[in-house]
Amino acid sequence: MRINLTNVYVDDQEKAHRFYTDVLGFRTKHDVDMGGGARWLTVVSPENPKGTELLLEPSGHPAVQPYRDALRADGIPLAAFTVDDVHAEHARLIALGVEFTQPPVEMGPVTTAVLDDTCGNLIQIATAAPDPA
Repeated sequence: MRINLTNVYVDDQEKAHRFYTDVLGFRTKHDVDMGGGARWLTVVSPENPKGTELLLEPSGHPAVQPYRDALRADGIPLAAFTVDDVHAEHARLIALGVEFTQPPVEMGPVTTAVLDDTCGNLIQIATAAPDPA
């Protein structure tokens, strides 16, 4: 068993698509018109184009907004992505105008930062310390 697809709920698919591709650097995998203004819109890491897809899913279901509001109020990210160097990625994204709710923080063997994806979510980026083995 493996993870093939996961999602983030977004307020505006086109805005999310621009942010996740133009700013974060993901690549479009699928962009299919589903009718009614909705799209099956997935992105993947350019480093693993056949890997796990991230679905930029419309946030129209009534349960989504209270869920996201509660996470945001508590500062909890909806998703987490691995980067090679949190400090370098933080600097790159700051230069692009991305807002962070948490700058890079070392937490034992992991360094994390939390950004606002402009589409209603907090997203964590993280780097684990090299495995000593």
